[in-house]
Amino acid sequence: MVTEKIALNRYLSPYGAALMRRELRELAQEERPKVVEVVSWAASNGDRSENADYQYGKRRLREIDRRMRFLTRRLDQAVIVDPAAQKNRDRVFFGATVCYADEDDREYKVTILGADEADLARGEVSLISPVARALMRARVEDEVTLHTPSGPMIIEVLSISYPQSP
Repeated sequence: MVTEKIALNRYLSPYGAALMRRELRELAQEERPKVVEVVSWAASNGDRSENADYQYGKRRLREIDRRMRFLTRRLDQAVIVDPAAQKNRDRVFFGATVCYADEDDREYKVTILGADEADLARGEVSLISPVARALMRARVEDEVTLHTPSGPMIIEVLSISYPQSP
């Protein structure tokens, strides 16, 4: 089970990978050089122990470097999956946009994406989330069990769609 989660954490859409590459490029080419410049200037002012610009700058450099290492590692290990290339469009797989109804006939619409790119505010859920795990491989009109903190809930798949190939 643990190895399955690790493998699923590596999935990224081409768009998600592009966003991560852009963030890495901005950190490396724009933000980090600016902070290095501030730290150099602050260090030249003398006593570093009470120099807030220096201390904050060094802390910010560590944060930037940590994020850059994370992004580099994630991109190196990523399995890029293009949802538009999905051939089996009648079942739920990575990249699917799924409309489903709960037991109270409330409808929800989610897109299943990688753990590093999913944003619930945009209606995107992680591939390893309980909702995505319940929906995986389901077809339209299938009823599946969603395990929630308040107990199991039956949800019905109403529609499945994938982005179109360019």
